[in-house]
Amino acid sequence: MASRYGGNKQTESFGPSGETIMEYSIYDAIKAGFGKVIFIIREEFSAAFKEVIEPKLNGKISTGYVYQSLESFSGGRQIPADRTKPFGTSHALLCCKDILDGPFAVINADDFYGFDAFKQAYNFLTTEIKEDKYACIGYELKNTLSDNGSVTRGEINVNDQNEITGITERREIYKEAGKAYTKTGDTVTELPLDTKVSMNFFCFTPDFVNWSEAEYYKFLDENTNNLKAEFLIPEVADILIKSGQGVVKMIPTQAKWFGVTFKEDAPVVKVALQKLADEGVYPVNLWA
Repeated sequence: MASRYGGNKQTESFGPSGETIMEYSIYDAIKAGFGKVIFIIREEFSAAFKEVIEPKLNGKISTGYVYQSLESFSGGRQIPADRTKPFGTSHALLCCKDILDGPFAVINADDFYGFDAFKQAYNFLTTEIKEDKYACIGYELKNTLSDNGSVTRGEINVNDQNEITGITERREIYKEAGKAYTKTGDTVTELPLDTKVSMNFFCFTPDFVNWSEAEYYKFLDENTNNLKAEFLIPEVADILIKSGQGVVKMIPTQAKWFGVTFKEDAPVVKVALQKLADEGVYPVNLWA
């Protein structure tokens, strides 16, 4: 919905040749070894979306589409008429239940993750993943902040085996004088810049999605009338971990994230992508 951004940032041009941010993720995924990309979008948006994206990806990677709606997996529950906000990232993932047929990674469309993240994810998905062992790519907090306002990040806590013991959603993290702070109500707490955080880059098997369905019904029963409540992947993963029903490994990356949470972020992202093209990290035209 991009409420803070004020526009459809997922399909806005940012690259030197008009690429969207997600095209860089797809490019990196192909380079890492992934063979299919599934887009989770609104159905009314699908024709225009396919018209733009399909010619670019034709012959490069297999594509699939899933449509998220408020009624998806409602189980007959009545959704309030004035609810307009989707039910969140884990609900979006649940909408893929019938199309997923193997281990997969899930990301946000409006975040730049860097090639190392995809390489690490592909390696995990092809060598380590099990039905009850998943992974989250962990970024250093300092590499994920915006200069233009506060952001939400999932703070990752791990044990000695680098297994996540909890993911705490920090909803107001901001930079000030070279430090990072989080605000909860009137309480302000400093967060170390090397704190590991989730940027919604997870590695799962379909079993996680199947398991999450029952959790979604619990969420709906408790939050149907809360117009802002969301069913988020980090929070659902946290439930899995704390219930002892699965393990989520934290895979660290030094990759620098950037994205467009605020309109003021757009020029910064365009400069960053142009710089990467000038340095030869990416082609000036990804799909030429």
